[in-house]
This record gives sequence, C-alpha cells and structure tokens, in this order.
Amino acid sequence: MTEQLRAALDEHLRGLGIEALCVEHPEVFTVKEMMPHVQHLKGAHSKNLFLKDKKKKGLWLVTALHDRQISLNDLAKKLGIGSGNLRFADEAALLEKLKVGPGCATPLALFCDSGEVKFVLDAALVEGGHERLYFHPMTNSATMGLRPDDFLKFLKSTGHEPILVHFDDVA
Repeated sequence: MTEQLRAALDEHLRGLGIEALCVEHPEVFTVKEMMPHVQHLKGAHSKNLFLKDKKKKGLWLVTALHDRQISLNDLAKKLGIGSGNLRFADEAALLEKLKVGPGCATPLALFCDSGEVKFVLDAALVEGGHERLYFHPMTNSATMGLRPDDFLKFLKSTGHEPILVHFDDVA
C-alpha cells in the first residue's frame, strides 16, 4: 500500500507542476536515525508529531524544524486548546486519517485527509529562506524536498491552511 500511496503523491505533485527532489535511504523511525542520510541536503529538515486534542477529540499534525524542542502544554496554550489537552494520537488514527504508519507522519500525507486533521507549521520552515523543505514521502525509507513555495501550493491543493506557529516562543 505504501508504494501505491507514494505513487499517488508523486502523481499529485506532478499534476501541480511541482518538482521534488527525492533521496532513498534505510528505514528510519527518528530524526536522529535519519540525519546521517540526509544532512548533506541543502535546506530545512522536519519532524512531525501527530496529536489529538483530549477534550474535543480533534487531530493535529505538527511539522517543525527537526531540532526543535516542543512543549505540548505550551503549544496547546498557543493554539487556544488549553494546557494539558494535547496528546500523541494512536497509530490507528494516523493510519485512518493520513494512511501512514508509525515513523511516517508527514505533511505530504495531507492529500489523503478529507480536512479533519488540522495542520500546524513551524513558521521558520516557510519564512527561513530555505532552499528546500524535507519530509518523508509516505514512507520513512526516503526523504523528499520541495521548494517552500511549492510546499505551500501543495498544502493549498489539499485544502489544509497551515496554522503558522513561531516556535521560538513555544519552548
């Protein structure tokens, strides 16, 4: 199924006129495992958290610079959902909504979501003047780079308006 989804992502990007740079590497489950394989690529590398709102049962995908320290309590306050209300969502929700498994959460999977997942984006990714932004392309055995403008174009095509957060003040 992963190969089919990756092919569908590639087709979606081509349909938008987006050229992606893709690097294959061994399967990785953490940013620390990934970095030796991709650190030579110019641009910003990301990490992704798939979260749920304890009270409203809403789902959130958070994409930030790979080396960010993120306090879920501070982020919840910043998003207006109250401290202590963000938790990691379970694998079943990740698979159901974004069609990917553990270690594969990626904003590129938003093209599989019908609009139920809210997308939080580290403002430094799109405001930092990076040549490319890097994410997993539906699998954790590859990394795909998009130009920031192309990434925003992709997001718009999925119907997900990013909630930009300045993580410098969310420690």
